[in-house]
Amino acid sequence: MLSPRVAFVTVLCAALAAGCDESLESVAGPTPNLTPTFTSIQRDIFQASDSSGRPSCVSCHNRNNTFVFRQVDLDMSPDNSYASLVGVASRQRPNVLRVAPGDPANSYLVHKVEGGSGISGQRMPSGGPYLADGQIAIIERWIELGAKRD
Repeated sequence: MLSPRVAFVTVLCAALAAGCDESLESVAGPTPNLTPTFTSIQRDIFQASDSSGRPSCVSCHNRNNTFVFRQVDLDMSPDNSYASLVGVASRQRPNVLRVAPGDPANSYLVHKVEGGSGISGQRMPSGGPYLADGQIAIIERWIELGAKRD
């Protein structure tokens, strides 16, 4: 029997694969306009908090927060996030890319927001609230589609 999360992601992936990327409001939870594009993820996840109380990624991951920046060398601000993420080795797990285009299962960004057992440090965002399953699935879909910069 599948866990509820696995069943949800399986159904969502089937829907996305069928070409339903444009109508994701029902799965995006507190970010109903989120789509599997870099622009949308940057705007609605990396730069913005949401109705669940989740902080934005850039609130910690920016060059002005010298403590966090020195630890992981990750700047999620609009001008730098793509270059800091896609095809870049994680500082915490250098053998894993932060975003491996086409391969969400081997992308450290996904591991960190899911709180996977192989992460170094803690699940992101630190202390929560965490991303909803639908938000994570949309990020996974963007990566699966090649993690393009649009």
